[in-house]
Amino acid sequence: MRRVPGPATTRGPRHEVAVLALPGSIAFELGLPHRLLESAVDEDGHRLYRVRVATLDGGPVRTSAGYSITPEHDGTLLATAGTVVVPGVQGGPAMTDGTLPGGLAEALRDAAGHARMVSICTGAFVLAAAGLLDGRPATTHWMHAEPFRRLFPAVRLDPRVLFVDHGDVLTSAGNAAGIDLLLHLVRRDHGSGVANRVARRNVVAPWREGGQAQFVERPLPEAGDVGTAATRAWAVERLGEPLTLADLAAHARMSVRTFTRRFREETGVSPLRWLAGQRLALARQLLESTDAPIDRVAADAGFGTPASLRQHLRASIGVAPGTYRRTYRGGSVSGASPM
Repeated sequence: MRRVPGPATTRGPRHEVAVLALPGSIAFELGLPHRLLESAVDEDGHRLYRVRVATLDGGPVRTSAGYSITPEHDGTLLATAGTVVVPGVQGGPAMTDGTLPGGLAEALRDAAGHARMVSICTGAFVLAAAGLLDGRPATTHWMHAEPFRRLFPAVRLDPRVLFVDHGDVLTSAGNAAGIDLLLHLVRRDHGSGVANRVARRNVVAPWREGGQAQFVERPLPEAGDVGTAATRAWAVERLGEPLTLADLAAHARMSVRTFTRRFREETGVSPLRWLAGQRLALARQLLESTDAPIDRVAADAGFGTPASLRQHLRASIGVAPGTYRRTYRGGSVSGASPM
């Protein structure tokens, strides 16, 4: 996989981010990179990113909300950016026939030679139409999965997940998943401490696993139904214990079958997959924020042995615990992380 230069060190120049506004861009998503990435500061309050919006020709474009924006920059901004973000679009040739207007595909391909490329929601159609997703895993909003597959059969689309990090190209599902992906970028670049501060400032969840299921349409529980939220909260406080599916169901006072069904309805994943995700999140937090030995991290997070932790971490993000700690603890990441 091509390696992309990571953001500058904490006290160095700010990492340059170009947000590409296209005709029909989703207005909400256009503002997400500025709102989240510009909120990222180091311990001394220095901003870590500079986010600027551009259109290909520097002229105004009409957004999905019915108003036009006129940014201060044109497509030359892409030539100096370390990260290029393509927000979702509503309609347009990328979504209807898989093509891009003159010059756009070339500009994106040129930018991909030196910058990491990020799409939010249907922005994946734009990256795919430029040929940047061929042979790669990617995602987009689940409602658009079928037309995406028809237009771009060479892309390894997974519409079940919130986002996909393939190192130098990252894609996400709908609006909220765009928030998750941008927080993931901050976390990847500068560690969980900085990302958590961004999340708190914006009053959003600090971390949701990229492999978590998208929130597709499901029937809501009947009024008066007993849910699984209390059991989830209970389990999070006991991740170091050998919890089983039967333990979870017993706490919820349900049969295993009923508990499993209710759990999937409420979270989109199975209880054991959710539990593994919570344990992995705790292990990552401990690796980033403590000097605890790997075997202690494995035990405290409920994996039991370093070998089990290593297996789960490699399956999730492609690195061993020691490598993860060296890469993500403080400072910035140089290069893309393997997936």
